Amino acid sequence: MPLGSEVVAALNAQPIPEVPMAVTATPSAIDRWFEISARGSTVGREVRGGLATFFTMAYIVVLNPLIIGTQADATGRFLGGGDGPNLAAVAAGTALVAGVVTLLMGFVANYPLALATGLGLNAFLAFGVAKLPEMTWADAMGLVVIEGLVILVLVLTGLREAVFRAVPAPLKTAISVGIGLFITIVGLVDAGFVRSGSGTPLELGIGGFLAGWPTLVFVVGLVLMIVLMARGVRGAILGGIVAATVLALVVEAVAHLGPRTGADGSVVNPRAWGLNVPALPDAWISAPDFSTLGHFSLLGSFRAVGWVTVVLLVFTLLLADFFDTMGTVVAIGAEGDLLDENGNPPRMRRILVVDSIAAAAGGAGGVSSNTSFIESATGVGEGARTGLASVVTGLAFLLTTFLAPVVSIVPYEAATPALVVVGFLMMTQVKGIDWTDLEIAIPAFLTIVLMPFTYSISAGIGAGFVAFVILKLARGRARKVHPVMWVVAALFVVYFAIDPIKQLLGVS
Repeated sequence: MPLGSEVVAALNAQPIPEVPMAVTATPSAIDRWFEISARGSTVGREVRGGLATFFTMAYIVVLNPLIIGTQADATGRFLGGGDGPNLAAVAAGTALVAGVVTLLMGFVANYPLALATGLGLNAFLAFGVAKLPEMTWADAMGLVVIEGLVILVLVLTGLREAVFRAVPAPLKTAISVGIGLFITIVGLVDAGFVRSGSGTPLELGIGGFLAGWPTLVFVVGLVLMIVLMARGVRGAILGGIVAATVLALVVEAVAHLGPRTGADGSVVNPRAWGLNVPALPDAWISAPDFSTLGHFSLLGSFRAVGWVTVVLLVFTLLLADFFDTMGTVVAIGAEGDLLDENGNPPRMRRILVVDSIAAAAGGAGGVSSNTSFIESATGVGEGARTGLASVVTGLAFLLTTFLAPVVSIVPYEAATPALVVVGFLMMTQVKGIDWTDLEIAIPAFLTIVLMPFTYSISAGIGAGFVAFVILKLARGRARKVHPVMWVVAALFVVYFAIDPIKQLLGVS
């Protein structure tokens, strides 16, 4: 018998010692569905993140009715078809649609992204569409449905995803950084920490000085979040919002400041609260009024203003919605370390499908186009990495249809410190841009600075795309530009020149 065989026989004759088996916990169904452990998160983090996102964007339930619910259309009618504003119905519809589409984002796309009525788009509808001659609110909402369906077709045909993948990774990074600065200035302005100056576009507080108890609430909330983050405390952002809200309730109970603006929108007390006055409600639960649902006319706008105007209006809505979403999705993914090596998020087509459905759903719900909210970065900053956070946010919005008085407790000044903190987190990505390469550095710079300076994510993205193509062309490297980038840059040129084009075509 060979020596090797003897050794094997001797080993086989020895008793095999029992080795205790390590017990591995089986992931729960929720963990497996949302890939919570796989993405390095926990259920607790997802819940905290979902709530943090909700509290930083819950203002839309209050603000959207003030923008679209207070404006009559060209026929003198208000949303819902009444002779006067019905803010409760607009608020309930806003919360309902936001809740449903955010739940879809969580379950279908498994992405920590919340959706609600898009600011800017709702103002465009209220002042630029609904007031056109013979246009009704139903016609205006029909345009939103058309826009959402067009975007959905672009997604299903792969065109929207192709645009997403054609954008160079450094420009995607610039989009994230620019959005970080954008939400920072949104937070500072909404809190009244930064305001329009008498001799300057912006200034610190009032006359260059911080003034008013609401500003103190903002500062305390911001400092608390920063300190908690520096000490590694979990739930720092959400904890800061709650603590600042409690302080705001105490301040209002003692000082009785009231709102900053009067019923007509004019400033009556610059040292008062910016949007809603923090106070414990008389009733915590109220029955929702969903009378705005279904208040749209798909083809009524063609009769009212003609097909040329309809095409231009849909194009304007589409381009703004299209690229706002792209920037937001990239920024959220970058903050949560969810992007691949090319800067693309997982399940991108599903994300874009849900976002497209949300746009149409906003019109069908009579509350304007719903789109992805950059405030979702607040939840990601709390550790959210999966769609479970979106489910939590969506459920919170659905509860808000009954608990609208509770949402009104949280003032701007208590929620907006979170935007500043998240803006800092997103700004740290700027190191990923090669500032020595002018072909990337200049477009990246324009993308970053124009978002906050124009108060428009789309304007920053458009300027960066156009500059990128121009610089490649100027340096004889046009062949290195993806064909899709040429098309998109050309569309942005049309977007920026939309007013002269309207004048050329004789469209008012």
